[in-house]
Amino acid sequence: QVQLVESGGGLVQPGGSLRLSCAASRNIFTFYVMGWYRQAPGKQRESVAIFTTGGSPNYADAVKGRFTSSRDIAKNTLYLQMNSLKPEDTAIYYCNSRDYVGNDYWGQGTQVTVSS
Repeated sequence: QVQLVESGGGLVQPGGSLRLSCAASRNIFTFYVMGWYRQAPGKQRESVAIFTTGGSPNYADAVKGRFTSSRDIAKNTLYLQMNSLKPEDTAIYYCNSRDYVGNDYWGQGTQVTVSS
C-alpha cells in the first residue's frame, strides 16, 4: 500500500506564497501519473498540476504562471510552489498518484486558506 503525506498548507495573505510537499512511501518514478488536485468548499475536485510520463507537468489555466510543481526523486517527494496566491486558491489540496496497474492513491489533504 502506497502512502502519500502532504504538508505545508496554512493561512496566507493574498499575494503570498506557500510550498506544499507530498512525501511518497515508494519511488515516485513507479507512478504513471502524479500530481496535485484541490477541492474548494461546494465545488468539485479539480486538477492543479499533473505529471504524466513527460518531463513537465500540465497546469490548470487558473494557476499557470503562479504555481510550479517539481519532483525530488532522491526524497520521493512532489512539491507545489504557489506564488501570488489569491482568495480563490483557498481549498484542500490533495496529492494523487496512479501506478501502471491502475491503482489510485490519495493523500489526506492539506488546507490552504488565502485571506486577509
